[in-house]
Amino acid sequence: MSLARETEMAPDELDAFVGQQETGVLSLARDDEPYAIPISYGYDANERVFYLRLVSTPESEKRRYLSSSPRARLVVYDENRPESTYRSVVAVGSLAEIPPGELTVDRIEQYGEAKRPLFEIWANSKQDLDIQLYTLEPAELSGRRTELAAETDA
Repeated sequence: MSLARETEMAPDELDAFVGQQETGVLSLARDDEPYAIPISYGYDANERVFYLRLVSTPESEKRRYLSSSPRARLVVYDENRPESTYRSVVAVGSLAEIPPGELTVDRIEQYGEAKRPLFEIWANSKQDLDIQLYTLEPAELSGRRTELAAETDA
């Protein structure tokens, strides 16, 4: 049996962790209905901003949630074995859509960090897909690290 030791991540550790990861789960809420999707993202540690490139079809459930300007929660996590360390970061805030006319070179570089999935699972052809760019500047950003240690007899 193992004992868990949980600690809060320091800001620099949190920034390094989300900067190294590429994927997370984005949760949106509208009224009392939740919606969660796996996403890829880019992260600017200096500005503490996430960059999301979200793909959907015009009639999709994702598009309906995004059009309602919902509060968002992004969860990034990782489990490292055999060290038995689990880390997670939660960012809470609102998504801001970036219109194509407002893109700058710096912003384009940040979206380049948002990795595309290695596979595509779209039933529609590519010309029927909407690609929209968002930022998430968290109002709340927290991270935890849990380490499992072997139990010892006293």
